[in-house]
Formats: sequence, C-alpha cells, structure tokens
Amino acid sequence: MIEMSPEVLTIVMLAGLMVGVMTGFPLAFPVGTVALVVGYLAFGQSVLDITYQQVFSILHNYVLLALPLFIIMGIILEYSLIADKMYDALYLWLSGFRGGLAIVTLVLGTILAACVGVMSASVTMLTSIALPAMLRRGYNKSLASGTVCAGGTLGILIPPSVMLVIYGPMARLSVGKLFMAAIFPGLLLAFLYCLYVAVACYFKPELAPTIPAEERAVPLARKVRLLLVSLLPPSSIIMAVLGSIYLGIAPPTEAAAIGAFASLVLTIVYKKLTWKVLKSILLRSLNVSCMAMFLGAMSVAFTAVFLKGRGGEVVQNAVMALPGGRWSVFAFVMFIYFFLGFFMEWLGIFFIMVPILAPLAPALGFDPIWFGMMICINLQMSFLTPPYAFAIFVLQAVAPPELGVTSADIIKGVIPYVVMIVVGLALCVAFPQIILWLPNTMIK
Repeated sequence: MIEMSPEVLTIVMLAGLMVGVMTGFPLAFPVGTVALVVGYLAFGQSVLDITYQQVFSILHNYVLLALPLFIIMGIILEYSLIADKMYDALYLWLSGFRGGLAIVTLVLGTILAACVGVMSASVTMLTSIALPAMLRRGYNKSLASGTVCAGGTLGILIPPSVMLVIYGPMARLSVGKLFMAAIFPGLLLAFLYCLYVAVACYFKPELAPTIPAEERAVPLARKVRLLLVSLLPPSSIIMAVLGSIYLGIAPPTEAAAIGAFASLVLTIVYKKLTWKVLKSILLRSLNVSCMAMFLGAMSVAFTAVFLKGRGGEVVQNAVMALPGGRWSVFAFVMFIYFFLGFFMEWLGIFFIMVPILAPLAPALGFDPIWFGMMICINLQMSFLTPPYAFAIFVLQAVAPPELGVTSADIIKGVIPYVVMIVVGLALCVAFPQIILWLPNTMIK
C-alpha cells in the first residue's frame, strides 16, 4: 500500500478520471479502472470489500428496478407509432401559425416526454417524423434540427424520467417527489422553446414558410376527432403512471410496471406488436439497462474509494470555502455539472458527482429537491453542447442522408435552446415554487 493524503488521493483520482474519459473508451471501463487501481494502492485488498458493499447496495436498490421498466416502456411506445398519430393531429391545429410545424414538434416532444422517459427514443421519433416534414416545407435546417434536439431532450427531464430514477437513490431523495418537482420546470422549458420559435419566425419569416391553407382544409369535427383519438392513449398512460404516484396509490417502481404494461397493450391494440418487434424491444431494453447498470456499478465503486479516502471532504471543504456566500457555491456547483456535460454522459456524472455534491444542499440551506432539480435542468444542456452532445449524435444517426443536415446546421440550431435553458434556470432560482409547489401538495 502507498500512503496517500486525502488531497493527493483526490487529485490522483480526478486526474485519472479525466484522462480515462479522454481515451474514448466506454466510460464504465476507465471509471472502474481508476477505482480499483487507486483503491488497491491506497487500501490494499480491502478495496474489494469497500467497493463490493456499495455496488451490491445500489444494484439491489428497489427503486432502481423502475429504470429497466421505464426504458422498456419508452422503447415499446417507439414501435407503437403513437407519435405519428399525434403529429398528424397536431399538424392540422397548429401548422397555420408561422413556425407552426416547429411548435408542433415541441408540443409532440413534450407529450412524448411524459410517456417515454428515454431521451434517445424521443429524439429518434421526432427525427423520423418531424424533421423531414419541416424540411420538405422549406424550414431552415438549423431551426428544424435544433427544434428536434431540444424537443427530444425533454424526455430526460419530464417524468417518467430515467434521470430522476437515478438521481433519487444517489441523493437519498424520494423519486416520486422528484417526478412531481420536474413537471412544471419541464413545461416551463417547453413554453420557452415555443416562445423562441414564435419570436424568431416573426422577425425572420424566411426561417419557417407558412403552410398552404389547402393542406389544412379539414372539417372542424374531423380535426377534433383526430386530436382526441391521438391524445387519449398517451394521456391514459401519463395518468396511469404519474397519477398513481401523485395520489400515493403506487411508488415509482410499481407505476413503471403499470406504464410498461399499458404501453404493451397500446402497441397490441394498434396491431404493431409482432414476434420480431417484441424480440427487438427486449434486446434493446436489455442493452440499455445493462449499460446503465454496469456504468452505475463502476461509478459507485469509484465513489466508494473516493469517499473512503476522504476525497469527498476535500472537495466539499474546497467548495464551501469559496468567497461570496452560498450563491457563489451554488453557481460553482452548477458550473461543475455544466462543464462535465461537455465530456461525460449524464449517467457517469450522476453516479460519481451526486454522492459527493448532494450533501452540500442542506449545508447551504437549500431545499434538496430544488437543488437536485436545478442540476437535472442544468444537464439538459449536456445533450445539446458538443463534443458530447448525445441528442446531436442521435439526430445525425437517424436523419436520412438526402435531407442534407450537417453537424454545423444542428449546432447552430441548438444554441438558442441552450440559452432558453439558462433562462429557465434563472426563473427557477427567482421563483423556487416552480419546482417545489407540486411535490409539497402530494398525498403522502
């Protein structure tokens, strides 16, 4: 064993983590390697006991069982073509406005977010349905692609969100309360996105040509019927999941099972479930769930060694010593998460940083639910800011090549939405009840 002071261990582990991230290997491998190597050097063979206890604890956490259930729920809905039906109905109602197709995309993204909970599924559906429709009608490529990315990423914030399922156990908070706390911030971001589109298209009409009236010439009765028929199934799923949590009928894990079952029934009703589709759903769900759990296990091992070596105390003392009071500390914490979002996926950030930084909330006098939700809103930007901008990668992978959408188009398009997220964060700082009101009204 090598004698390491807490300060040296902190520097070695954080530096090793950053170097490992830069290697390009899947994050779980460098994180686990740093944990085991540094842990063995500092604590000898006892590192196995240190890491095993923590890994066993997190992987057997009952709340985390909701993670694969929400993942399978989102992937099932991707195959149900529910998004196609909603897009067609919303198109008839909103496409008459300038920028209406982009607003339809954002509204659809918001509804999907409340059904899916998996960002990649939302972005995939919007890219397949909305992006070609906007570009065929002369929409600016940057506006169209940025709208798809921003609307799709709402799926990782608005419940049922796998991000909140992960954050709850990591910060020792109620996932149900986090779900309720995320609803209004998610709707706030959706509103700000729509406001940006409306204002941008008003001052620059060339960004979004108006849709010919003949395309929208549909009897009112048919428009109402299409809207109701398309919105009733997702509304039922949303109420089944979130309503059962809010009313205290079921905790998140059981609610996730309800949602997965309801999604499966919906896919059967729409006659989209075949053996081939079922096999694809199960394999994709297994792949995503195992990746998340493996990364979680390695990250928890990293955090266990880090905290055992008192690295958490070093970081917390350094952060708390910053001049400027608690708001200065809060701003620095938010910057840390924003910076890490450029290089790491949110799962790794959560598993590593939340156990270290979440205890700062009560020490600073902040409500832990509000503090955690601000972090989750902040990390919305990580999906839109290169080099690690997962929403951009998904759009590029799914978008048909003949559309001619380039990386430059997408990056230019997402910048205004990143600004809107900053505005949303500022509003949640100024009016914390945007986050706290709904969870405080929950039935215990």
